[in-house]
Amino acid sequence: MLSLSFREVKILVSVEGIYHNGCVEITEDPSNIPEGTRVIVTFVGSNEIDLESQGIDREHAKVLKANLAPFSDDWDSPEMSIYDNYDDAKANLEAR
Repeated sequence: MLSLSFREVKILVSVEGIYHNGCVEITEDPSNIPEGTRVIVTFVGSNEIDLESQGIDREHAKVLKANLAPFSDDWDSPEMSIYDNYDDAKANLEAR
């Protein structure tokens, strides 16, 4: 006779966090997750720029965004993708 045992199926829960000094601090409380639950940590790259470290506060960022908005159609056009890897393209030209 064949005997099968079934484990409880767990649902994966994702929460955001920040890596600091060898530890991951989660930025939201995962609901209904028991203490001691095993986790898998995946590091996600970011293209975000820390504006505060550049001396730009939230209000200043809003003003900059509003002032640059008229150019967004040009920047987002498919023709502008040629500049996405500008530094690599320039290096290739210089190497010739």
